[in-house]
This record gives sequence, structure tokens and C-alpha cells, in this order.
Amino acid sequence: MKNILLCTDGSAFAENIYKYGAWFANQFHAKINVLFVTDIRSQKVVSTSNFSGSLGLGASEELLNELVNLEHEKAKLNNKRARLILQNAAETLKAEGLENFSVTNKTGFLVDCFQEFEENADLIVLGKRGEAADFASAHLGANVERIVRSTKKPCLVTTREYRPIERILVAYDGSLTGKKTLEFLVNSPCFHNLEIHLLKVTKNETYSRAENRVNEARHILESAGLKIISDIREGESEEVINKYISEHNISFLLMGAYGHNRIRHLVIGSTTAQLLRSSNISVLLFR
Repeated sequence: MKNILLCTDGSAFAENIYKYGAWFANQFHAKINVLFVTDIRSQKVVSTSNFSGSLGLGASEELLNELVNLEHEKAKLNNKRARLILQNAAETLKAEGLENFSVTNKTGFLVDCFQEFEENADLIVLGKRGEAADFASAHLGANVERIVRSTKKPCLVTTREYRPIERILVAYDGSLTGKKTLEFLVNSPCFHNLEIHLLKVTKNETYSRAENRVNEARHILESAGLKIISDIREGESEEVINKYISEHNISFLLMGAYGHNRIRHLVIGSTTAQLLRSSNISVLLFR
């Protein structure tokens, strides 16, 4: 892992985006790029053409001039806000002991600008919710869901509260993305001394098949020197995983993003989206 992309909007979640990003950067000796995208819609004002049918020519021109001036003022305020947000990001990263980072401000839409920066990133870090967090506490941010669904890079979705990474849960299903999760742990020495839990949730498969998958995962991890606590539980994935997190005071969750079926990428109610909404810990997703 050489490059980490932090996507920020300056919201209440931003502070911990920087802290989690700094933790990974320090562990992997990686460079961070902080990206803040000024939403182009925030600089647009209503067009005078909307009123042209009810206003005289002189009044319409006067209104147009006022709208142009207002647009300039909004642009200046947005530029100032972007500078303050990125300045705060820089100060937080420095306080976490980082020097190898850059900050970038673009104007447009995050989902469009994101592709430009995603290519060189080995890890994407973004907050669970954005500026409307206090008004939509039971939902994912719109940008988060779009990015998680579209990117092929590992995504770390952070919560509002920072929790030191001490006790890890791997939600394992035996899929290719599940194996990527195991591979990541094996190749990341910073996790080897942490308490690692491996959980397999069953519903429509036999216990013996679930046990085989858990044993397979244990063998991969233990062969690399990791000590594993494993369990198999039956039920709905979201409910079982959240209960396990609470019971064992888990501080960090690793799992594959979405399932094998391509149709599930379009389903808002998928297990991954449900877990991201309901979990009170940060989640690292693999594709």
C-alpha cells in the first residue's frame, strides 16, 4: 500500500477520516492525498430567464447583474471554505505524525472527480455520512454508496467516533473478496499482533460446509503466524455480525463488499449496505 486517498467534505465525520487515514499511512509508510470537491451546484444561482416572462427588460438586466455578483461572492466563499477544510486536514495529519501528504481541491461532483484520483490509490477512505449527517443518521451518504459500489479498490468507511484498531473481526463467506481480505491480513504485519476474530454466518448452507470454509480461512491465517478466534453462527448476516461486534467489543470490521451476484450491486438493501448503515465501527471493504 503506497497511496491512500482521503475524500473529505469537512463534515463532522472528516476529523476521523484523517485519523484513520493517518493510522494506515503510518503503518504502511504510505502517502496520503486529501481530496475535497467543491460541489459545482453550490456556486450556481437561479437564472434570470426564469423570470423573463414577468419582468421588464430593465428589471431583468438589473436582476441579472445582481445574480452575477452573487455568484462571484458564492465562489469566493466556497474557495475560502475549501482552504479552511484542507488546512484543518493538514493540521490533523501533522498532529498524527504525518509529513508525506498532499491536499487537492477540485470543483465539480465527487463521483466524477473521484475517478481521476482513484486510479493511483491503493486505499480509499471516506466518512459514512457527509454534511447532512445530523439529519440522516440512519442512512449512508449518497456519495459513499456510489463510490463503494463503483470502485474496485479497498474502501475504508469510517464512523463519526474514532476507535483505536485493537480487536478485528473478519466476516468471512468463502468468496473471492473474502479471500482478498485474508490475503490483506497475511501481508499486513501491523495486524499480526492484534486480536483477530473470524466469523462465518450461515443461513442456507449446511454447518459442515460452513465449517470447511472457516477451517480453510484459519489455515491461511495461522500459517502466516496469526492467532485466530473463530465462530460459526446462524441467522441474518447484519444482525449476527452486529451482535458479535457488541459481545466482543470489536473495534474494526473487514469484509467483502456485496456478494457474488451482480444484481446485488444494484440492491440498496444488500447486506453490505445494511451493515454500513447500522455498524458503529469502521469497516474496510474489499472488492
